Amino acid sequence: MSRFQSERLSTLTPYTPGEQPRDMQYVKLNTNESPFPPSERAQRLAAEAAGRLQLYSDPTCRTLVDKLAEVYGVDPDEVIVTNGSDEVLDFAFQAFCDKDTPAVFADVTYGFYPVFAARNGIPFETIPLGDDFSIDIADYFGADKTIFIANPNAPTGLALSRDEIEQILINNPDNVVVIDEAYVDFGGESCVPLIGQYDNLLVTQTFSKSRSLAGGRLGFGIGNRSLIADLHTIRYSTNPYNVNSMTAAAGYGVLCDEGYTRANCQAIMENRAWTTLELAKRGFELTESKTNFIFAKHPGIDGGRLYAELKARGVLVRHFTADRIRDYNRITVGKREQMERLLQAIDEILTRCPQ
Repeated sequence: MSRFQSERLSTLTPYTPGEQPRDMQYVKLNTNESPFPPSERAQRLAAEAAGRLQLYSDPTCRTLVDKLAEVYGVDPDEVIVTNGSDEVLDFAFQAFCDKDTPAVFADVTYGFYPVFAARNGIPFETIPLGDDFSIDIADYFGADKTIFIANPNAPTGLALSRDEIEQILINNPDNVVVIDEAYVDFGGESCVPLIGQYDNLLVTQTFSKSRSLAGGRLGFGIGNRSLIADLHTIRYSTNPYNVNSMTAAAGYGVLCDEGYTRANCQAIMENRAWTTLELAKRGFELTESKTNFIFAKHPGIDGGRLYAELKARGVLVRHFTADRIRDYNRITVGKREQMERLLQAIDEILTRCPQ
């Protein structure tokens, strides 16, 4: 750090994004991107918007917001769009947490939560997952804190039902509950239908996974209009032009092609089921994933070593070093040929490497 950096940031440990090596051509299964390109309409609308980049983007993102409201059956003033779902999550930490209202989330979950808390000077508590990585919803009853739950969870892939989330809402009437649904389109149950009943519910989603726009950086939040107004206060106080014109146009195009998105999600879920079965045949232990990734370990080979051996063979997966999950690797589900290449590399590793 420089000698000019604020003392407030001196202990901040930044989020570590998935690696993007360029030294060879990899089968890239480490950052949970979609293996499918954006829809043709999304690409065309983005290209058309490129011809107007001399103008500022619409700070209200009205066309995109109206389309999101239509797709999700809510009012436009119950929607906010952001530069990736990370931004709406960051806004939520700023708007709904402080020294008197700390944050709380699981000990094994999305790695940006503690970063957002630390960067914004917000105290936080972590609640351990069970030995099977499950969330005990009773642990969150009467939390007296702002609750953040990734559902389905990352990197474990496990999901709570809508009824279970509702119990958390009922038992925390005076605190905001943020449900991060980045992976909900791969078998989870969205809590968007609950926002009309609970004024303390904020649901966040992203276009990065199921809608093939990871490079576009587009996310959104849906909640009670008063919560959304609070988030807009933060947005207009930081960057009112947070979503660029090309991304907004692409997002609108994607929403016009929901059939394409659903077909891609179905293909990924089928490949997930097939790959899970094949990994289990090879002795892997896996969680019951409701996401576009698989969380797996093999009793015969260290997780870090398996990651390194796969990388050496041109297959990238994500390995975490935290104590509870160091034996596991997170494997993005891609096209069938990508998963076949993964299994081919695993077979070679298990055959040739002493365990």
